[in-house]
Amino acid sequence: MLKEFRDFIARGNVLDLAVAVIIGAAFGKIITALTDDIIMPVIGKIFGGLDFSSHFLILGDVPEKLQGSTDYAALKAAGVPLLGWGSFVTAAINFIIVAFIIFLIVRSVNKMTAKPAEAAPEPAAEPADVVLLREIRDALVKRD
Repeated sequence: MLKEFRDFIARGNVLDLAVAVIIGAAFGKIITALTDDIIMPVIGKIFGGLDFSSHFLILGDVPEKLQGSTDYAALKAAGVPLLGWGSFVTAAINFIIVAFIIFLIVRSVNKMTAKPAEAAPEPAAEPADVVLLREIRDALVKRD
């Protein structure tokens, strides 16, 4: 069983997948920084200072010491049930950016890779009546 596991891990596609996961995690951090530090502040500025990350709905009772608080992290730490729709909007924008960049990468790679030469299509079979007429002609030529 250990040998099978070693053979499984040594396969190229498993190693490729491991590398892809590691690079993807690092790429995700870059996209999160891009979204949180560049894109969302611009969107917030366009919409009049709106900061999506701090938008939420309170779904339960708030402790006395946090009454009137708008600190999402503090309310969440206190166990207050919250619907953090602003965090969801930020995550959705992250996803769209990552999906678009992956689309661009795959599209570029597909354009760069050489396409295999297509085999010439086989000529279409002649109709049966043409074949029959050709055989008759050949037979008549042989008689003469």
